[in-house]
Amino acid sequence: MNRREFLRRSMVVVAGLAAPAAVLELVDPERLLAARPELRWAFLVDTYKCVGCGFCVKACKVENDIPYEANVTRTWVERYVVKRDGEVLIDSPRGARDGFTDRRIEVGTGKLRDVGDEDVEKAFFVPKLCNQCDNPPCVQVCPVGATYKTADGVVLVDRSWCIGCGYCIMGCPYGVRFFHPVYKVAEKCTFCYHRISRGMTSACVDACPFGARRIGNLRDPNDPITRTIMTGRVGILKEEYGTKPQVYYVGLSREVR
Repeated sequence: MNRREFLRRSMVVVAGLAAPAAVLELVDPERLLAARPELRWAFLVDTYKCVGCGFCVKACKVENDIPYEANVTRTWVERYVVKRDGEVLIDSPRGARDGFTDRRIEVGTGKLRDVGDEDVEKAFFVPKLCNQCDNPPCVQVCPVGATYKTADGVVLVDRSWCIGCGYCIMGCPYGVRFFHPVYKVAEKCTFCYHRISRGMTSACVDACPFGARRIGNLRDPNDPITRTIMTGRVGILKEEYGTKPQVYYVGLSREVR
């Protein structure tokens, strides 16, 4: 029996129990951030610039070994259509991998709904990705330490340790985690950590032709995204959960979930 199988079977016995204090201590956010105070990665999304082309999703799938035809992705784009009567319609066909080629809104599997221009109050696109939270619930619930937070604030998954229990997927309030269709372990956006830690930028940022996505160092007051976050009007998703997300949005509408 290999280690992964042993741990998987062990979970049958301990399922439902809280993670031991020793596991949580290994990934204490305050201690990790203090270890490298000069760098804290953050992401800035400008919804005014996003046109829903899907180039970011394509680039992410290719860069991060996510099967192209699989209906899962580390990042995606949502289309919001707000009607004059207050109804809000949201869709993201295949994560917007191919953009939004149909004006009709996907309201269920195989179901499309046409909304006339005269009924639309506003419409816009919102890119989504892992928020690399300062207080990540996914790290707290992982029973084997496979999900952990780096000193510069990025939450990663060690595939060799993940036992596929799914606790982190259930614990994420943003719905950014999924099971990799090939490796059968938890998967998520990492800000392309293998790239940014070598001085490059993420694949989605490189692919965006309109500058809707940017990544930078929140610890550097001269970083362009830091100046925007500190002095501009930006928003975050689901602030009420207390996760302290580090993906910031320009032009975040109140309808965004």
